Amino acid sequence: SPRRPARAERPTGGGGRAAPGNAWAPRFCSVAVHTPVKMKGLGLACLLLALVPQVVLGTHDVYIVTMVGDPVVSYTGGVEGFPATAADLDEEMDVTSEAVTSYSLHLRRHHEKLLDSLFVAGTYEKLYSYHHLINGFAVHMSSLQADFLRKAPGVKYVERDTKIQKLTTHTPQFLGLTTAVWPTGGGFDRAGEDVVIGFVDSGIYPEHPSFSTHRTDPYGPVPRYKGKCEIDPVTQRSFCNGKIVGAQHFAKAAIAAGAFNPDVEFASPLDGDGHGSHIAAIAAGNNGIPVRMHGYEFGKASGMAPRARIAVYKVLYRLFGGYVSDVVAAIDQAVQDGVDILNLSVGPNSPPTATRTTFLNPFDAALLSAVKAGVFVAQAAGNGGPFPKTLVSFSPWITTVAAGVDDRRYKNHLILGNGKRIAGLGVSPATHGNKSFGLISATDALLGSSSTKYSALDCQRPELLNKRKVQGKILLCGYSFNYISGTASIKKVSQTAKSLGAAGFVVAVEDSYPGTKFDPVPVNIPGILITDVSKTKDLIDYYNSSTTRDWAGRATAFQATVGIADGLAPTLFNSAPQVALFSSRGPDVKDFSFQDADVLKPDILAPGNLIWSAWAPNGTDEANYAGEGFAMMSGTSMAAPHIAGIAALIKQKYPKWSPSAIKSALMTTANTIDKGSHPLRAQQYSTSEMMTLARATPFDYGSGAVNPKAALDPGLVLDATHQDYITFLCSIPDVDPSEVSNITGSRCGSGPKGQRPYDLNIPSITVSQLKGIQTVKRTVTNVADEAETYTIMTRMSPEIALDVSPPALTVLPGSSREITVTLTTRSVTGTYSFGEITMKGDRRHLVRIPVVAMGFK
Repeated sequence: SPRRPARAERPTGGGGRAAPGNAWAPRFCSVAVHTPVKMKGLGLACLLLALVPQVVLGTHDVYIVTMVGDPVVSYTGGVEGFPATAADLDEEMDVTSEAVTSYSLHLRRHHEKLLDSLFVAGTYEKLYSYHHLINGFAVHMSSLQADFLRKAPGVKYVERDTKIQKLTTHTPQFLGLTTAVWPTGGGFDRAGEDVVIGFVDSGIYPEHPSFSTHRTDPYGPVPRYKGKCEIDPVTQRSFCNGKIVGAQHFAKAAIAAGAFNPDVEFASPLDGDGHGSHIAAIAAGNNGIPVRMHGYEFGKASGMAPRARIAVYKVLYRLFGGYVSDVVAAIDQAVQDGVDILNLSVGPNSPPTATRTTFLNPFDAALLSAVKAGVFVAQAAGNGGPFPKTLVSFSPWITTVAAGVDDRRYKNHLILGNGKRIAGLGVSPATHGNKSFGLISATDALLGSSSTKYSALDCQRPELLNKRKVQGKILLCGYSFNYISGTASIKKVSQTAKSLGAAGFVVAVEDSYPGTKFDPVPVNIPGILITDVSKTKDLIDYYNSSTTRDWAGRATAFQATVGIADGLAPTLFNSAPQVALFSSRGPDVKDFSFQDADVLKPDILAPGNLIWSAWAPNGTDEANYAGEGFAMMSGTSMAAPHIAGIAALIKQKYPKWSPSAIKSALMTTANTIDKGSHPLRAQQYSTSEMMTLARATPFDYGSGAVNPKAALDPGLVLDATHQDYITFLCSIPDVDPSEVSNITGSRCGSGPKGQRPYDLNIPSITVSQLKGIQTVKRTVTNVADEAETYTIMTRMSPEIALDVSPPALTVLPGSSREITVTLTTRSVTGTYSFGEITMKGDRRHLVRIPVVAMGFK
């Protein structure tokens, strides 16, 4: 049942929170004592402030600061008294060791000492110390203090915090998990066993049957996972139960920014939104959970890895979304706790503006360190499609997931009294006895003149309508902007119609709303949404021609009749998957000016449209599912956990594989044809802003649609190390090496000379400016048990010539071989060309590498 939010406690930090307008003065002398650095700029700032004893502060903001010195995950020694903490590649880091504990404390104390040396207590508030993945902290202070901090010794980078946004009953069968994957790994009751997936999202509803342990084999401990379990402040019960092994919430930045309302938000891991529970159940929810709503069952839900453990890191809240500094703290904690997989169905609102490239910012740097620590990261691509360059996940160490439409569609139709059938959306029962009923428009059922104060057309307020007129008829409602803004819902229409005794309802879209996504909504009375404006016109013309009116335009007789068909059962299509209309598209961008990057994004396609999964009854994210236990949602948010769950199955089978090897296995085995054996298609807008289908490209789906069975036996993988990623960052044109060092803590210069961004050993090749002839190398490693000989074939658009040598190669188990790829511009068209390298093994493995290039003179 819905619970009242507990009031948030005040976070503690290095100094109390300062109200805007407080006086502030730095501590001038202590800085020079701690660190011998050039003080010219800093001294000038001190002098100016010394001349002004009272400095009036403006509005405080949260800032993310990175410091000189390695974080725990990459510290190899060098500070007297503190031994190295970085683990070797084949070793797991012991986060409870004395070395890790003491070095973490050293970094935290250093952060506090710096702030204390610069600012008077009470004028700032340190919110977080980051020490595991990046060395830095988040602090609430004024812009003047931030400017001063930028000049302080040991400070590398200061950036003002920004907001982030949010970005299943059938998909296990659609993806072949139930027949081709789970049986080979011991069945669904062992799929993902002891793999821990961390969810950085809006929390969890722990009492949901998708997360219950009542009807499952007992869960034993996961010794390597060290996460905490918060106590529900209302029920005084732990959020953990064996299935859920960790539950924490992060809101210090949101509280400091004044965005957190303790009367509305839950100051705990409890999901007050619905989004987090939905995501967690897609990846790791229990198998065989009946999805019941309004007395109907819509199948049985299951996660991709139903035996995997769930670790919750809540950063998203009802009213405002979340803040990057809270997210970085959650990621830092999750990796320190020992998660194997991280799912991020969140992302920034736009590319970062404070750095020269999208790949360099605290968020992506934390994820780079997470990957270094052996954690696989899946992130939603974004919901800005079908337009190009709308991605909000940029970096090659992250697996960026696009959303696909699977083979299940909920369609319905309206039968008019004149014999016409109008297609629409509606997950509802048919009108009683499959009969037709009289139709009445909400505007013809108004009660008195008082209703002019409100919009009665969208049928949200039953008290505005005449029950006597509506009873026994189908109520015709209009689709207003209120539905898009979230103040109106189809669920409320159904409640209005039911309270008035209507036989059903129709919601008709009269005006085009470009970019609006219409989803069918399960309701408990006959109902349908007509989304085609031209069909709405046919319906209204029929209604008007069948309605008698007096001299004043008042309706006096209603002859229009309609029937609503049964929309409860889905229809299965072979033209699946398709790239969903809303799914963000490439090319990837390397900077805020949206210059093209030499990295293919998205990486892979997974189901993300109309996904049934768990819901929090107190969730507010979607009005149509308020108070429900399940919801059918769409978004790349729903696609990412499919990949996170499948990655957990790969991690279970190959526990020593690196994140890049898991990513490679997913990408090189992906499908580029649909169930009907046709090339994948993408939903697009036509010139008339109607949805149409076009042949999809790698900018729509990356390497293709995920194929779990093949990913568990890929044959070859393309692996990349942390140093490879640093070399990639250093090879980006116009990137300042000091910026790479400031944000990642790693220096340029130690990698191969003359590297270019597209030389990174990832399972795709993207050259955004191909001039003449370019050669690119890739290294493949045999992860199978036997030697295999591969024949290499190529396919490319005619504007670009694509050649690979050698034409065939044999790779021994555990060994690696290099291939050389040559791209030649044949003609300059100003558009991208697409192709692929296919490596066909004599033991039936098939490895695909997508190739994307644009020729220049």
